[in-house]
Amino acid sequence: MAPVAGRHLVGPGAAGSPIGAPEISPPDLTSINQPPFGPSHWLGTDSQGLDVGVALLLGARTLVLVSVPATLVALLLGAAMGSAAGFLGNSGGRLPRRAAVAGGLALLGFAALAPYWTLAAAALVPATAVWWLLGRTRWGRQAWGFPIDAAVLGLATLLESVPLLILVLVAVAVQRPSLGGLVALLGLSCWTGPARLVRAATLQTVAQPYLEAARAAGIPGWQLLRRHIWPNTRHVLLVRLPLTVALLVGLETTLSFLGVGLPPDVGSWGRLLAAVRLAPTDWWLVAWPGTALVGTILSLQNIINRRIH
Repeated sequence: MAPVAGRHLVGPGAAGSPIGAPEISPPDLTSINQPPFGPSHWLGTDSQGLDVGVALLLGARTLVLVSVPATLVALLLGAAMGSAAGFLGNSGGRLPRRAAVAGGLALLGFAALAPYWTLAAAALVPATAVWWLLGRTRWGRQAWGFPIDAAVLGLATLLESVPLLILVLVAVAVQRPSLGGLVALLGLSCWTGPARLVRAATLQTVAQPYLEAARAAGIPGWQLLRRHIWPNTRHVLLVRLPLTVALLVGLETTLSFLGVGLPPDVGSWGRLLAAVRLAPTDWWLVAWPGTALVGTILSLQNIINRRIH
């Protein structure tokens, strides 16, 4: 592939990309719809003269920058929610009143200002002030009994009742396209599966006799979680990791194919696949990104099978 010159990557997104990689491959107007294996474009070009090989490399970088952080968000959130639900149950949770009021206020602010991330983050200021003011009152320092297990399962069931793609499309429609926003959205949408697995593993561990003896000995709950429960439940997350990455890879590609979620100057395999709509006879626009996508998912599936067996 001939080297191309173009606008270079800047900012934190450039850290994981090759040196000198352009954000968008500059079009070669003399080689529009060029088939593969040509002298200057080995994998061909699209109807705008963009090099398919460069687009594949940029799409792979985007795939890593989206799927890996979103997977970590989903697994960490699912681990926290599942551990709390399995360990505390419906009777062990105590929620301070000031935390409940301040948290509700912050959620309302985020929901009302979701399209504007800066203003949504500013909703934490009044919530923090309410939390501090209520902390100086006797009523605010008291705690409510909170059925954590029922709340986590109910929230997971609510999210799972809506098809994931539709849920993400609705959320993307009310926010500006951005890489960080898409990572947060995918992570917050895919935590339910890991949470259910960690909850089940936590319930199995809590039922062991040595855990009951440790509780009777007065060992604090956080020590039980750190020394006994988390070491026995983390294998669930390790098995779930490649499956979640595969799910998010497919979801990110689908969103890019539909033209939502990412800014227009960010390369993606889904956007490359969508280019075939302008030139239905250009088979290479489907063959190369399709092969890369299928190979990635099959590799992740192979990792899952090796971990299971």
